[in-house]
Amino acid sequence: MSASPPAESTRPPRAATTALAAVIDARARDLGDLVVGRVLPSPLRRMVGPFIFFDHMGPAALAPGRGIDVRPHPHIGLATVTYLFEGQIVHRDSLGSHQSIRPGDVNWMTAGRGIVHSERTPAELRRTGSRLNGLQLWVALPAADEQTEPQFHHHPGESLPTVEVAGAQVRVLAGELYARRSPVATYSPLFYADAVLPPGCELPLTETYSERAVYVVEGDLTGLSETAGPGRMLVFAPGASAVLRTERGARVALLGGEPVGERHVYWNFVSSSLERIEQAKRDWREGRFATVPGDAQEFIPLPEPA
Repeated sequence: MSASPPAESTRPPRAATTALAAVIDARARDLGDLVVGRVLPSPLRRMVGPFIFFDHMGPAALAPGRGIDVRPHPHIGLATVTYLFEGQIVHRDSLGSHQSIRPGDVNWMTAGRGIVHSERTPAELRRTGSRLNGLQLWVALPAADEQTEPQFHHHPGESLPTVEVAGAQVRVLAGELYARRSPVATYSPLFYADAVLPPGCELPLTETYSERAVYVVEGDLTGLSETAGPGRMLVFAPGASAVLRTERGARVALLGGEPVGERHVYWNFVSSSLERIEQAKRDWREGRFATVPGDAQEFIPLPEPA
């Protein structure tokens, strides 16, 4: 997805004295045929581990003849991670990738020094109408990898490990969690998982990583100092014990990892260097990024200051 946050520095907050370091409610962002819930970055918390952006797409019903059309747009200094619960998105990028993303799959696109991509509803679903529900996260790359060559990797759902923990079914999407490692190649220590908790479940969240969070997709979590329903993220304090309890059942995203340091964000550009962001802005404005084969007729212009 494409974003439009202002240029800003991102710094980890000071350590909290309670189990929760932050409670973040998704903010609605209208993208036309789709309303997304923007969770990160937030005024309360800019990053969780290396995760610097978190959007919940939908859940939405797309009427016949309608669909999402995220026109070609650029990224630098990050990796995008797309995961769907419902629906389908066609991904194209400037490397020549052309991939349908279906529920349970992980699309990991490393922007590195620069990539352009588009995301659209496929023609067959546009004709019939469809539903869309999913998550897109951005992972800030370590400073040493920010200028790496762009790459694209698609991982079908059946290639991702699952494990049962305290009755919960956990699919490890990226990194390592509960002694299971995803085949998705990452650049820094992190974890990202989809967990389905049955009614009455008490799921312990690992204390292995410095920064950890849970986002509620469906259902609710109870027994913490804050009750969390759909659209709420709980960020845990470093080293705090975290047990995710639900009375009625829930589906949640688990994420976190080790911090990668301060980052600047402008639109779809992430970097440890403001100069690099300014260069990326000039390059996009002046047409120096590569185009997307099969989707080169239009693009999202660089947002200009108000």
